[in-house]
Amino acid sequence: MKHFALIGYPVAHSYSKQWFDSQHFADADYRLFPLPSVAEVRQWAAEQAIDGFNVTAPHKQSIIPLLDDLAPEARTIGAVNCVVVDSHHRLVGHNTDGPAFLQSLSSFLAKQPSSAHQALILGTGGAARAVAWALGQLQIPFRYVSRHPEKTKNTEPHIETIGYDQLTHLHPLPTLLINATPLGTAPAADSTALSALNLSLLHPLFVYDLVYNPSPSRLLREAAALGATTKDGLEMLHLQARLSWQLWGLE
Repeated sequence: MKHFALIGYPVAHSYSKQWFDSQHFADADYRLFPLPSVAEVRQWAAEQAIDGFNVTAPHKQSIIPLLDDLAPEARTIGAVNCVVVDSHHRLVGHNTDGPAFLQSLSSFLAKQPSSAHQALILGTGGAARAVAWALGQLQIPFRYVSRHPEKTKNTEPHIETIGYDQLTHLHPLPTLLINATPLGTAPAADSTALSALNLSLLHPLFVYDLVYNPSPSRLLREAAALGATTKDGLEMLHLQARLSWQLWGLE
């Protein structure tokens, strides 16, 4: 029996186990582990006989120094959401979020040319970095929105980062808004990454929320009420999961 897992804090909201179990892989199981810290991730993987695992918030960046190696896309993105435990028990980090979001966003925007878009990414964590990578592939200009913009300016000075207090002064206005924060996720489903007032002032045409539980999130409900085309993160979850399964040799 091979053992796979999701680590993060919290993880109870995740659909990853249900999606894995629905595939009926032979001799493989998948468990959720709420780990407040990844400091002992190597010991945890050995004790649980883990063959591979996914990583969710808040550990997608903090796990990197604890790994033995990084795949090129994970190194470029600066975040890891999938780890392969190889035959020598080495932990190798990958990022399947970026390619999954790229595929999902491309279908979401459909016939809209990339040059027609200006994007805002809400958040600056590991998920936001994967989103930024995908936007770069599509050559869609973007800015980060952060509660602490000065921190991102120090770590990624080449990317413009603004505070939420600057949203009322943007020019040009974004056509595409992407929530890459966990705000709005169950059980705190009434929270939102963006106030209804700021959302109405920005009036984006497309809103993509990586949150998928619940769906639609509060952000998507309020965006739809303004006439925006909306999409949740469930397709991205499925796409990144399949890419993880391929890395683990399940498909």
